[in-house]
Amino acid sequence: MKVSIIIINYNTFDLTSNCIRSIIEQTRGVNYEIILVDNLSMEVNPEKFIKDFPSIILIKNSINEGFARGNNLGIQRATGEFILLLNSDTYLKEDTISKSIAYIEQQPTAGVLGCRMTFPDGTIQYTARYFKSIRWELLDLFRFIPLFMSYHRRSRLMLGKYFKCDENIECDWVNGAFFLFRKEILYQLPHQKLDDRFFMYGEDQLWCEQIKKLGYKIIFYSASTIIHINSGSTNLSKQLALRKTMMKHELELMRFRKGRGVYYYFFAAIYVTKEAARNFFKSIFLRLTGRLVR
Repeated sequence: MKVSIIIINYNTFDLTSNCIRSIIEQTRGVNYEIILVDNLSMEVNPEKFIKDFPSIILIKNSINEGFARGNNLGIQRATGEFILLLNSDTYLKEDTISKSIAYIEQQPTAGVLGCRMTFPDGTIQYTARYFKSIRWELLDLFRFIPLFMSYHRRSRLMLGKYFKCDENIECDWVNGAFFLFRKEILYQLPHQKLDDRFFMYGEDQLWCEQIKKLGYKIIFYSASTIIHINSGSTNLSKQLALRKTMMKHELELMRFRKGRGVYYYFFAAIYVTKEAARNFFKSIFLRLTGRLVR
C-alpha cells in the first residue's frame, strides 16, 4: 500500500462523507486505504459510513480523545508507506494525493508535505509558516516595515499571510488539515507515535518541530489545491475560548523550543499583548456586524 489516509470524524457526518467521496472520485494514480476514526460521535451511527463506503476501515473510539490521539489510533492500522492526515472538512477537486506523493518522493530529505488550501470561495489559506519568534512578532506588529520590501523578500522572510502560496517552498510547519509524511519517521519519534499532548490545535507545529529535529525538511507544495472549509463558530464565547487555547499552546511550543529564559518571557509579553488586542477588536467587530474576521 502506498498511502494510508486517516480521517477523524466527530459529529460531522455530511462533511466527512463529502471528504471520503472526493478521495474516491479524484484519486487515481496511487494505491490507498481510507481509515476513518470516529471519536464517539452522537450525530449519526458511524456504521452508516460502512454502508455508504464499504471499502473504508472504520475504527470506533469508545471516547473522544481528540485529534492527535485519534490519528495515532488510525496509524496503528495503517499499512501505507506514507500517512496522510486529512481533515474531515476538506475535499479534493483534483488528484492532489497522487501529485503530492510524486513530489515528496522526489525530495529524499522531505519528511512532511502540506499542500495549497483555499476556502470554498477561493480565498487562500496561509498554510506554510515559520515558527513564531520575537522578530516575526515585531515585524507583524509593525507591518509597514515588511510592506516596504519587495514581495519576493517579504514572502520569504515572513511566510504565513505574507506569502501567496504560489510556489513550492521549505518552511517550518504546515497546516495539519493535509499532513503527508513518511511512515518510517514514526519509528524515530518519542514512543514511536505522533505527540498527543494537545487535545486539539497546535499539534501540527509540534510534530513539524520534532520531525525537523530529526533532520527532515518540511515542504509546502503549491502545485495542487484542496478545499478546506474551516468555517469556525460565530459564537463569541467559543471563539474566545479557542483563541485562549491556541495562545496557551503557542506559549508551550515556545517553551519547548527556547526554555523559560529571557527570550521566552520577552516573546510572551509581545505575543500575548498583541493577541489580546487582536481578540478584543475581533470581538467588537463580531458584535457590531455579526461577521467573524478570520
